[in-house]
Amino acid sequence: MEEREIKFTLRVFKTASELTAEDAALIENAKAAIDNAYAPYSNFKVAAAILLQNGKVVTGTNQENASYPAGICAEGTALSTASSLYPNIAIKKMAITVKRSKIPVDRPLAPCGICRQRILEYETRFNSSIEIIMMGETGEVYTVKTIKDLLPLNFSKFDL
Repeated sequence: MEEREIKFTLRVFKTASELTAEDAALIENAKAAIDNAYAPYSNFKVAAAILLQNGKVVTGTNQENASYPAGICAEGTALSTASSLYPNIAIKKMAITVKRSKIPVDRPLAPCGICRQRILEYETRFNSSIEIIMMGETGEVYTVKTIKDLLPLNFSKFDL
């Protein structure tokens, strides 16, 4: 038996003020969209803002449904919107933020497994890494250079 260690680099910023102007603007786009989330059941709102290679920004929010599995995550909404409006433009970065109604979220939260897979699809589709920026309502900000950092043993079109 052999053990292998998988490592990745997580960049941690104490606050959003330490981000580059481009990254800070993308987080602000996500924050501006968060109240568009439809989350009457969980009261947990998520927003994603995508910066495309052409400089356009597209946002998406989570959309819940009484039949919980039928909802869609913010990342999925943003990815679908970007693909519909700009089908041949690669994604450069995605910023994700969250907002809870009763207790503020003071730490970054990463995309769920399905969203990680969705983001990976766009990375492989365009052969281009997507930087992920994650922030709660307050506190630290995390960034990774590629979704593969959050999904190291991934499954893609290259495995089919």
